Amino acid sequence: MNRQRLFQIIEKDDDHDRASLAYDIFMIGMIVISLIPLAFKSENAVFTIMDKTAVGVFIIDYLLRWFTADFKFGKHSWTSFARYPFSPFAVIDLIAILPSLSLISGGFRALRILRMVRALRVVRVFKALRYSRSFEIIGDVLQESRRSLIAVGALAIGYILISALVIFNVEPESFGNFFDAVYWATVSLTTVGYGDIYPVTTIGRVITMVSAIFGIAIVALPAGIITAGYVSEIQKREKESGAERGRAGEKTADRAE
Repeated sequence: MNRQRLFQIIEKDDDHDRASLAYDIFMIGMIVISLIPLAFKSENAVFTIMDKTAVGVFIIDYLLRWFTADFKFGKHSWTSFARYPFSPFAVIDLIAILPSLSLISGGFRALRILRMVRALRVVRVFKALRYSRSFEIIGDVLQESRRSLIAVGALAIGYILISALVIFNVEPESFGNFFDAVYWATVSLTTVGYGDIYPVTTIGRVITMVSAIFGIAIVALPAGIITAGYVSEIQKREKESGAERGRAGEKTADRAE
């Protein structure tokens, strides 16, 4: 098997490529298997075998993708191999692998670090993103709508800071410091309202109601932008797919003639 064929199998290439589809299904299965031990506090031999097997497969997958990096970036030179470890999905793959290879020993402090490292392995779930066409579409939508989303994010941050400043000066007794006011403004913006910090005066409660109402509108904006972009991207891809089928039909007709 040559390297180009290997690249076509490990990367999403053709929907009708059975080998590529089988590889994708196998990798998703390994991701699920690797996450099962994280749902349990205790460790046993079965979970250890599952983890080591999954990690072994992830290492092979990482090396194969690195081995065919020149086809991914379209540059048949050493720069492609140097660039691959710093690509987003390569970083995710490496983060998913490294915690299981870490050797930590001795002491209660080491046990705390072990918990942090074990939790880090949840990043493996993001490996599944590369095998989903829907996530690929969402990624394109986010890329196309990034300016609008950045504008909404800036609006939300500005509104949080302004609300925090207002409530901090209206009710200094209820908020020990400015960070408490920012925390309150954030949970009010998202309409979560944990109730651990809240205003007690009439004017403070009025400000809270206004903040919650505007928060609903601001939080709803990203959803509308992403939904509109998603629908537009699907329509665009359907048109491109129809155009390709039309060109294929014309070529078939020309050959028949």
